[in-house]
Amino acid sequence: MNDQAGRRRARRLAIGTVVVLALAGMNGPWLYRFGTEKYHQYQINKPEYKAENGKWDIVEFPEEYRQNTIHAALLRTGKVLLVAGSGNNQDNFDAKKFDTRIWDPVKGTIKKVPTPSDLFCTGHTQLANGNLLIAGGTKRYEKLKGDVTKAGGLMIVHNENPDKPITLPAGTKFTGKENGKTFVSKDSIIVPRAKKNFDKATGKFLGNTPGIYRVYVEAQRSGEKYATGTQDNYRIQGLAGTDARNTYGIAQKLALDKKDFQGIRDSYEFDPVAERYIKVDPMNEARWYPTLTTLSDGKILSVSGLDDIGQLVPGKNEVFDPKTRKWTYLDKVRQFPTYPALFLMQNGKVFYSGSNAGYGPDNVGRDPGIWDVDTNKFTKLPGLSDPKLMETSGTVLLPPAQDEKFMVVGGGGVGESAKSSNKTRIIDLKADNPKFVDGPTLEKGTRYPSSSILPDDTVLVSGGSEDYRGRGDSNIHQARLYHPDTNTFEQVADPLVGRNYHSGSLLLPDGRVMFFGSDSLYSDKANTKPGKFEQRIEIYTPPYLYRDSRPSLSGGPQTIERGDSGTFTSQHASTVRKVRLIRPSASTHVTDVDQRSIALDYKVSGDKITVTVPKNRNLVQSGWYMLFVDDDQGTPSKAQWVKVP
Repeated sequence: MNDQAGRRRARRLAIGTVVVLALAGMNGPWLYRFGTEKYHQYQINKPEYKAENGKWDIVEFPEEYRQNTIHAALLRTGKVLLVAGSGNNQDNFDAKKFDTRIWDPVKGTIKKVPTPSDLFCTGHTQLANGNLLIAGGTKRYEKLKGDVTKAGGLMIVHNENPDKPITLPAGTKFTGKENGKTFVSKDSIIVPRAKKNFDKATGKFLGNTPGIYRVYVEAQRSGEKYATGTQDNYRIQGLAGTDARNTYGIAQKLALDKKDFQGIRDSYEFDPVAERYIKVDPMNEARWYPTLTTLSDGKILSVSGLDDIGQLVPGKNEVFDPKTRKWTYLDKVRQFPTYPALFLMQNGKVFYSGSNAGYGPDNVGRDPGIWDVDTNKFTKLPGLSDPKLMETSGTVLLPPAQDEKFMVVGGGGVGESAKSSNKTRIIDLKADNPKFVDGPTLEKGTRYPSSSILPDDTVLVSGGSEDYRGRGDSNIHQARLYHPDTNTFEQVADPLVGRNYHSGSLLLPDGRVMFFGSDSLYSDKANTKPGKFEQRIEIYTPPYLYRDSRPSLSGGPQTIERGDSGTFTSQHASTVRKVRLIRPSASTHVTDVDQRSIALDYKVSGDKITVTVPKNRNLVQSGWYMLFVDDDQGTPSKAQWVKVP
């Protein structure tokens, strides 16, 4: 917190303490509480308080439109897409009740949108055409060990026939050669044909490498006696002749252990004008908790996630071509935990901050670094503090994006750990030898912090909890503005709603910030009462919107090529001090790799502002952006939507 902000905060707290103590002395405990709340409301609604600290407002939808929002994205229409899918609710999943809403934050209108699959815990990113690409989701909910009644697990099916693949329908039965126990497949599969191997020098045939496919299998009946403890080979019922000889299964322990979530391959584009999902080619891998990141060539990288048998995708990453709407595998393998924070750099490589949402080994793919996707070379980056507490941390590309500085905020231990970090870590990727250094500390260890870039180059950091999913009533009702120019935090008005797991935030075109979601395990300090999903939206209005006026911005082209200029009109052109092009957010699990704020060069002539878009396509990815101008007081205009083709 800077000194000026600290003095303001101390003055406000001192005044409040005097009044509260006076009320307590005169009127006793009941009036003390009543008076404290009344005085608090009076204080936070005073014009001078809002001008220094901003203000929070709760938006509560009519009951018929409420949902457990897991994902949110700002559309180029200015509306917000709110996606729940089944909303982490097993009953909704069983009933195939999948929800999506479109909310207009200006008009206040809400619309239900038919949702084709369970897009709970999907991945998403903005496309160049203004659509949102959505890929992955939920095929099956997890079952804890005590709830599993049928033994099951992974069956690896082998096909040694080099001449043809083999198709096995759902319900195929596998019987162990040693244990004699039978398991049934849950999905239909196509096992690829075997690969013939030859010595390149001599041409001598070296044998076949079997084609393999993985499928989840389950015992026919409930009970421990149907479980297995060791590896076995399995013959496949219904096959005869050469198929029976060439095709078989191998499985390790098939037990009553916990069964993780399973992902789906489904992919969609969401059209913000038609306001509907458009089905596109499915991914090659099923993914639950994937990250989607735009690459230098405009294709979309899909990374990590739990697959259709509930295991972490073993580093088999793939790309989506928006022109063909098809997915293809990358040539080489690289594994990350789920929802890794991956950002395109100005040199075309990908920065991995180490932030992630959880699933995956604690010793694989967690080190931060720079990834050359083309060569698969990964260069680790040193200096990260609290490196074992990066799960559920947030990462933001600090404004302006040209500086290529990132901030990693908070985080916690792997899994359901109670540990959390109060660190922020800054890294300058333009340095000769980039390394993390500590930024200003948070007051508390913070999991699930939300970070949103504002048009005045500050970053709003808010919410989170000290413990896993808000255990022990540990939500953090604090917000602060980070100032990249001074590397300091300024504490501002406290949010009214706690936010932890399944929460996020995004910048709106009018300069306000929207917060959604939160999925506490418990609602009390003793951890005895089940938590309730937070369905309310909260809007933060920053201090800059409580000044006397804001600059106008109108006219201008809707499309500007990289390297080209566009001219806009403003009655306050002479007061403009900066111009920012901000990519709209697509946020989930406090992971938002889309948002970035790009500084534009500009010239002023009378009431005209001519802005120029940088040439680097890795800095300015193709798509729709919000164009803001800021005046000499740091007050932004309302955004104009601009497309960069």
